[in-house]
Formats: sequence, C-alpha cells, structure tokens
Amino acid sequence: MAQQRDFGVHSQIIRGEVWVDLEPIHGDRPDEEFPLSPGTAATRALMEAALYFSAMVYGWSFRYEVGERARGIREDFGSLEPLGTIRWGDPGLAVTETHVSGSRLRVWADYSLDAAQQRRMGVWRSGTVRSAQARGESPLYGPSPDSTWLDIREAALTDAARAAVREILRGGERNRPREAAGFISLASFPRFYVRSGRLVASARFRVQITEIVPFAAH
Repeated sequence: MAQQRDFGVHSQIIRGEVWVDLEPIHGDRPDEEFPLSPGTAATRALMEAALYFSAMVYGWSFRYEVGERARGIREDFGSLEPLGTIRWGDPGLAVTETHVSGSRLRVWADYSLDAAQQRRMGVWRSGTVRSAQARGESPLYGPSPDSTWLDIREAALTDAARAAVREILRGGERNRPREAAGFISLASFPRFYVRSGRLVASARFRVQITEIVPFAAH
C-alpha cells in the first residue's frame, strides 16, 4: 500500500513510496494471483506509482452534489475525471529503491517532469489553490464483488477527495452550497491502512473550486 512521504518534491523530479502486498486478500477473498510473483508485484508497484504521479501532475476534475439530509438530497461525489495520465511504462518513471519486508514489497519511485509538467505543478502550487488533508474509506472487497486491487485503492482515495472538497467548502462558504465543481490533485502519495474491516486512504490534496451552485439557484 502507498505510504505518505513528502520527500524530494523538486522542480524537475517528484518522488513517492508504494507498498505492495505480496499475499493480497480483499475482504474474504484472495487476489486472482496468490501469492504474487515478483514480476506481478513490480508491475503493480509501477502502476500504482504512475496513478499517483498522474494525480500529482494533472489531477482530476470533479462535480460534487453536497447533499442535505433535511431536504432529502443525497450526497453524490460521482467519479474523478483524470485531466491527464502517466502510464506505468512512461520513460520518466524510474524505480530508485526496492525492499521486501515480510509479505510486502516496498518501492521508491521517481518521476522526471518535462517543461510542460513543471508548469502544471507550478499552477497546483499557486495561491489560488487550497490544501486539505482528508481520509476516505472503502470496503476491503471494493465497491463491487469483482473489484481489482487498484479499484479498491481508487475507491478509498476518491472518498478521501470527497472529504477534502467538503472540508474546503465548509471553511469557505457561509451557507452550504447545493453543488460545487472544480479540480483536485494529490500533493503527495497517499497512505493506506486497514481500520475496522475497511481500507482507509489518508491523503493531502490541492483543491481549486471553480463553480458553486447555491440552493437558491434551484
């Protein structure tokens, strides 16, 4: 599982650490490959690192229906829409350290930013973007019984993003809005752990709200 380490974030290189379970069990079912071969474990580590590097560099767009229990309006964050993707075979992605500890593989990865990506990172660090630390959860088996290992992590991370946006709205709006839209990125790799039978993602986000719809507009 990915661990949060905000080390080595430079203008040209970003870094992150990923932990991969070599004997993965999702809820009460083992992974489709159990235990993982060294090749599969390495591929999963790079795929996960590429996902987080994508989220740091490009981020996602979102539309959030905040919800209101008293009015019978359900909260709905929907899905995060990637603004760009870094593939695990990208030449800028490199493994710098690996270590096996018990039944887990630890991988440190670097990503070398090109000029355009450096400018994108500069925008995410600008004064118009706010930071928020938040946690989200997913059932250990994922959003559906056939969820993959990455689906489960993404579900917990999406819930953490929802919590981060909600926190930003609470701190910046006098009255609760009905809907909000904007962009969100990871500030660093998230940390995952299991609590009370659920997978928890703890992450720091950068959030830019571009649209707020008050209840009066409906």
